[in-house]
Amino acid sequence: MTREEIMVAYRGYIACLNGRDWQDLHQFVGKDVIYNGTRIGLEGYAGMLAADVRAIPDLQFTIAALVCDPPVIAVRLAFDCSPVGDLFGLAVNGKQVRFDEHVFYEFHDGRIQKVWSLIDKAAIAEQI
Repeated sequence: MTREEIMVAYRGYIACLNGRDWQDLHQFVGKDVIYNGTRIGLEGYAGMLAADVRAIPDLQFTIAALVCDPPVIAVRLAFDCSPVGDLFGLAVNGKQVRFDEHVFYEFHDGRIQKVWSLIDKAAIAEQI
């Protein structure tokens, strides 16, 4: 995939997440996707995202920074949301919090095949 193709695919992926279009996730994520070194597969990945939305009903994925060097895209996602209970072991309980996620995605065959994610949990802890 070219840089432009990856960027278009990634923006489609973000639109899919924000639209909660889980049935279309397979268009962007490979069936054997690896997340932080563990093969969780498409079903596990979709389940993880659905759980995130249950914990954070107002969750919106906002691209704050994006760098692409095929087949990898690096992104800083910004979140401004109100989790309903605990989030990453922190009792947020509806308080509005802002935090970032730094993610590297590796694309192959037109889909995300590997994901490395780091969430700024310290930023959340400082706000509650």
